[in-house]
Amino acid sequence: MTIENMFEVATRSKFRFPYRGLVTVEDLWDISVEGLDTVFKKLNSQLKTVTEESLLQKRTKEDAEIHLQIEIIKYIVSTKLKEANSKLRAKEVAEEKQKIMEILASKQDEDLKNKTSEELEKMLTDLNG
Repeated sequence: MTIENMFEVATRSKFRFPYRGLVTVEDLWDISVEGLDTVFKKLNSQLKTVTEESLLQKRTKEDAEIHLQIEIIKYIVSTKLKEANSKLRAKEVAEEKQKIMEILASKQDEDLKNKTSEELEKMLTDLNG
């Protein structure tokens, strides 16, 4: 089942997830990864209960719903972790760029300080036009 199909089934079936009462599929995106792990554990526990009660090992509608809910939780957690890693990497890159810019500015200042009086006067004259 594709991601789009999973979310379509979940929204059409009006799935509710156990988190501080019941929450909708849309609400899952606002829950922390740790909170989603709690939801996953509750669903996993429900799945074990449903599976243990069946003597025929048939997949019931409830069993299928819980499986789908678990897959949705896994997808959202995976997406949130990827996004967090991307943000962390972007922050690291920005910090590295800033550090390089500061060093570059320092080197340019050093180059300017090493110029002779005549070179500096010529630069001023050129700037004044």
